[in-house]
Amino acid sequence: MLQSFKLALKSIRSNKMRSFLTMLGIIIGVASVIILVSLVNAYMSYMTESFASLGTNQINVNVINLSSRSVSPEEMYEFYGEQGEMFDNMSPMVNVSTVVKHGNDSMSSTSVSGVSEDYLNIKDYDLVQGRNIQYSDIVSRQKVCVVGYYVASELYGSPEKAIDQTIKVGGYGFRIIGVAQRQDEEKQTDGGTDDFLWMPYSCAVKMARNANISNYIFTIRQLDSASQAVDTIENFLQEIFKNEDLYTVMAMSEMLDSLNSMIAMVSAGLGGIAGISLLVAGVGVMNIMLVSVTERTREIGIRKALGARKSVILQQFVIEAAVQSAMGGILGILLGSGATTAVGAIAGLNATPTPSAVAISFSVSVAIGLFFGYTPARRAANLNPIDALRSE
Repeated sequence: MLQSFKLALKSIRSNKMRSFLTMLGIIIGVASVIILVSLVNAYMSYMTESFASLGTNQINVNVINLSSRSVSPEEMYEFYGEQGEMFDNMSPMVNVSTVVKHGNDSMSSTSVSGVSEDYLNIKDYDLVQGRNIQYSDIVSRQKVCVVGYYVASELYGSPEKAIDQTIKVGGYGFRIIGVAQRQDEEKQTDGGTDDFLWMPYSCAVKMARNANISNYIFTIRQLDSASQAVDTIENFLQEIFKNEDLYTVMAMSEMLDSLNSMIAMVSAGLGGIAGISLLVAGVGVMNIMLVSVTERTREIGIRKALGARKSVILQQFVIEAAVQSAMGGILGILLGSGATTAVGAIAGLNATPTPSAVAISFSVSVAIGLFFGYTPARRAANLNPIDALRSE
């Protein structure tokens, strides 16, 4: 075995260019598998983190209220109270399309929403200054608000200076009672995660000139009960609307699971497509090995005449093919790892070579060398010593 390995290395060194061209297909195939699978996995991680920031324990409910069939916030709160063991928090959600102003400064990208006192817990935010919206603010329609860190810093200079200041929202003056802790530590931009304003949903309904609230957000206590919670809400709404087209109930955790399944299928598909190049490389290995057998026919004849068994000749050429494939696999891993990091940095993804992709692609490359090297090796082993010695 060791002698066959040494002979394989000697043959590779004596035909450097041909050996490199033989390995090139393996190198490209292995690198392609590593790059594609690693980038897809990096994108999957990015999407998972993005959905997690939205709250995997959240259930979004959207209803279409009609004059004859509608659900009020009071009815939703009554239902929420009856299902207290399943749900942790609940808040109506009223989006208001308007501009936020302070003096001559205005912000048109700020997300303005009417929410309940539970919304801070739903988002899992902390306050860096002031207090949260309270139930009494909602009942009495107090013109108070909680703003994001970016709004406070941009319009007032700092969260401390923003407290108790008046901010204009759609022409109405609201007193800032709280500033949320900074969420994005890297950058503060218009429309970012820190560019928002929350007011009591009772005030938002009046500003939006819409007496009906169509959006609600629930949070569940246990993630594994998401399907049950969705069914419970749908059953409640079905009793009211009698038409499933008038409401939608969507669990973020179920969306994340579906997304992960879809991306995993895409990853497997891309890996398979890249793996085709390994198959093509295997054909190249077989062709080169056949050429090598033809060139070394006389050598094979001499070895067999001196008593070399068929198994030894077979082993020599199989190991030579496997060594070339393994070397190509190692070079492909190095190339794929470097390219993955570089492409990930350009795409803004934290892409690192996936251990499973590295292991599988390298194993496949060696297996291809063994598989496609066997036919030429068997041909060499079956040569008639006399005919081989006559070969020029």
